[in-house]
Amino acid sequence: MKLLFLFIVYSVMVFAQDMNIKVTDERTGKQMLYGICTRDAFSDTSFKEWYDKEYREYEPDMEAVDSLNWQVTNLKMLVVFGTWCGDSRRELPRLFKILDLSGFPMDKLTLIAVDRKKETDGFDSKEKEINFVPTIILYSGTKELGRIIETPVETIEKDLLGILMKK
Repeated sequence: MKLLFLFIVYSVMVFAQDMNIKVTDERTGKQMLYGICTRDAFSDTSFKEWYDKEYREYEPDMEAVDSLNWQVTNLKMLVVFGTWCGDSRRELPRLFKILDLSGFPMDKLTLIAVDRKKETDGFDSKEKEINFVPTIILYSGTKELGRIIETPVETIEKDLLGILMKK
């Protein structure tokens, strides 16, 4: 019984990490996200204007979007980004639009916001070889299927499709 209690306490502590933390960018004095985030973070006034504009205006290739098949065993997606970064501000709303339209299971998505040094608490960007943001990584379990680094080769939807097709 004591072990069960300790396990429950540990589980609560692990899952009680703060999310959607905002810190001040020392270079600009503006707010930036830091650490583990949820999509809700982009409804904050610091990020909402650019996020909503890009999401609304992006017109994805619907043939590619409709071809995305998320039925991969133990599929996970990790997105490392910086709200201070122009590429992240462009690509993240586009990615969410594609994920929404294609029915991606959002519980399989992890968002990590990093500072200008590509660092954040509790995440080793060097281990994951994150040198540029945004970096979008698809996994099947622990096996990396592929990644999109900074900007897609074609479009996000076509690059994601290419990764899924070669699995």
